[in-house]
Amino acid sequence: MLIKTICILGGAGFVGRTLANRLSREDFGLRVLTRNRERNKDNLILLPELDLVEADVHDPDQLKKHFAGCDAIINLVGILNERGRHGLEFRHVHVDLTRKVIEACRENNIKRILHMSALNADATQGPSHYLKSKGEAEDLVHSAAEHGIKVTSFRPSVIFGREDRFFNRFAGLLKLTPVFFPLACPRARFAPVHVEDVAEAFARTLTGPESYGKRYNLCGPHEYTLEDLVRYTAKCAGVKRIIIPLSDILSHLQAAVFDFVPGKPFSTDNYLSTRVASVCGQSDLITLGITPTALEAVVPQYLANQFQRARYNLFRSESRRRY
Repeated sequence: MLIKTICILGGAGFVGRTLANRLSREDFGLRVLTRNRERNKDNLILLPELDLVEADVHDPDQLKKHFAGCDAIINLVGILNERGRHGLEFRHVHVDLTRKVIEACRENNIKRILHMSALNADATQGPSHYLKSKGEAEDLVHSAAEHGIKVTSFRPSVIFGREDRFFNRFAGLLKLTPVFFPLACPRARFAPVHVEDVAEAFARTLTGPESYGKRYNLCGPHEYTLEDLVRYTAKCAGVKRIIIPLSDILSHLQAAVFDFVPGKPFSTDNYLSTRVASVCGQSDLITLGITPTALEAVVPQYLANQFQRARYNLFRSESRRRY
């Protein structure tokens, strides 16, 4: 399949920026749709052959307009939490948007979609709104094959990298919590995968017919409990805290309380997602010829740098007060 121009939804996010950088090395024309062009332009406009377009991706007419002239669509849009608690926003972002993407592809005769799903996504058996809606969206996009659209989906465990929302968030929470850090779901299991490896998986399958219809599970080389990962985060960030693993009952209670905290650092839906281990029997990165990156090779660098910047900023503020 000849692909020259790709439209990326969610291209201004953490994974999207990494993927755009990776694809730009192969001279694809890239069109990235974003809600706020001004806020995101510094990260993307320097890439050659990239057009950063301000658009509402939930508007079917705008999708149809901006998909025109494209040969492939990559949908990375997703949320980890919703403002409510009934799954409606998860369905809006994951399922409804996927339906609109398929229709816009049909109207523009686009025959290739790459779709970001999640490990353990399951429309019927998923324990959380997040995993159910991700599973429904994944099944929906693969059903587009009946319209001649070639689909590949990706199911990563938690994704790590310099600007991730996992290690950076825990590092921030650890710094804000004095002495004791109560940790919910300490036995939850993950196989964190590097963002560069995820981007490479997308790039390697973009034009290959052997990937049509496939659902790739993407995991890093090692499995960890959440407690392992949080203790490692504290070590890398230079933060000494007494981490207190919570029981299942207390974890559920903490989630219920945090449902009402602005920004939802943890939620009942997150708690339910951890009921299934986010690990692979064997990562499909290996199938794709990609050697999974160990988090120990990457995480210490950006967490240590973050800690050093925080110390420097504190030193500057104290110096100004002193003089």
